[in-house]
Amino acid sequence: MMDGMTAKQNVPVAGEATLPPRLDTAIARSVDSLLSLQHEDGHWVFELEADATIPAEYILLQHYLGTVDPELDKRIARYLRGIQGEHGGWPLFHGGDLDLSASVKAYFALKAAGDPIDAPHMARARAAILARGGARNCNVFTRIMLALWGEVPWRAVPVMPVEIMLLPSWFPFHIDKIS
Repeated sequence: MMDGMTAKQNVPVAGEATLPPRLDTAIARSVDSLLSLQHEDGHWVFELEADATIPAEYILLQHYLGTVDPELDKRIARYLRGIQGEHGGWPLFHGGDLDLSASVKAYFALKAAGDPIDAPHMARARAAILARGGARNCNVFTRIMLALWGEVPWRAVPVMPVEIMLLPSWFPFHIDKIS
């Protein structure tokens, strides 16, 4: 389709299964829309934006290392405040539901950046986080970050015994079978 053909010109060969008309139309419109945004030499340009965890982790890393750029800290904190969801927390994608781990990181980063805990946006975030069980329900990466800062004890971070490396490959639990 990169030769200028539109999705509507892509007619199925006899004997091929066809899609339901509404789905076929939706796919054709999507393809046409993407092709209309393609540059002459074949590339596309779209904004790449991460969820709140990446900027939050950057703030926290800079504070942890003691290498804070105050102006950049303010700009990232402003960005985090701007993408806070109506639900009080931070989603993993635009308009998504609150993600507890992303919300804990964003809240903690805003605290590190100097936002007062009694500010309305911080109170909403804290209430949303606590309503979902608080930091104890976060993922392991958020727990590691909190343990590094001394906010939770290291026993709150799940561990696997090093001996699992010695289990044979035929064993139901093997290091090659996990991420």
